Amino acid sequence: MVGCVLSGGSQLVIVEALVQFTHRHSYRGPLRAVILDWAGTAVDYGSFAPLAVFLQLFEQRGIHITPADARAGMGRMKKDHLRAILERPAVAQAWQARYGTPPTPDQIDDLFQQFVPLQLSILKDYADPIPGLLETVAECRRRGLKIGSTTGYLRSMMDILAPAAAARGYRPDSLVCPDDVPAGRPAPWMCFQNAMNLGVYPMSAIVKVGDTPVDIEEGLNAGMWTVGVTLTGSLTGLTQAEVAALAPAAREALHDRAAEQLYQAGAHYVIQEIGEFPFILEQIQLCLNYGEQP
Repeated sequence: MVGCVLSGGSQLVIVEALVQFTHRHSYRGPLRAVILDWAGTAVDYGSFAPLAVFLQLFEQRGIHITPADARAGMGRMKKDHLRAILERPAVAQAWQARYGTPPTPDQIDDLFQQFVPLQLSILKDYADPIPGLLETVAECRRRGLKIGSTTGYLRSMMDILAPAAAARGYRPDSLVCPDDVPAGRPAPWMCFQNAMNLGVYPMSAIVKVGDTPVDIEEGLNAGMWTVGVTLTGSLTGLTQAEVAALAPAAREALHDRAAEQLYQAGAHYVIQEIGEFPFILEQIQLCLNYGEQP
């Protein structure tokens, strides 16, 4: 910006000033959509479908991995998940001992090519909605919210899982897979594509729900509110029956352990299971009403 002033001797002096104008808009409207993760959040209590396949895959290669190893990288696109397993110290050491070198790109590609048909073959058996999901979706729709979804599964995998879930009553309005966009989690692209599919903006009017730290990172990178789920997801890794059999103190301890990881990832809120989510919607809406942003 350029300004003109007169000095005492009537000399015209040109004064240059840089003025920065900042437009700040704080969205205070209603929530418009939620984006749910699939395994461990909406279906497949405990997120067991990927676990079973990775355990089998490595056993076929003569390498024993633990369930904790198999869950490393859970929530990421499945090839990235595979890389995360191979980076585990014990797995990397076992691979080196058996094959003489760290896994090569060609070996990783080969492993993934073996993984895909194994995963496809069992997905329909892991499509049961997690208790509370259908009621939560119904409540979201009653509030006028649209339902989107993201996943670490490829489109070919969701072509099996989504119809099986639909037959059991769960039909989100939008489904985006990592191979539909430039990159999977923690990149925000699947969330952005959901927003476009649903015709919803701004991103602060949308809530992302998931059971892994990378779910939370995905939502934060997209500028959304984030809610972590503890007891039904991969961080706890128990069946519904196993969780139900826990003493209250043990159940609370498992919740606290998973919640700490989700909060460290940046979650705004944490719940034990999807059935608790409508109560969180009220809290987020209150924040929006006061102009708070994710």
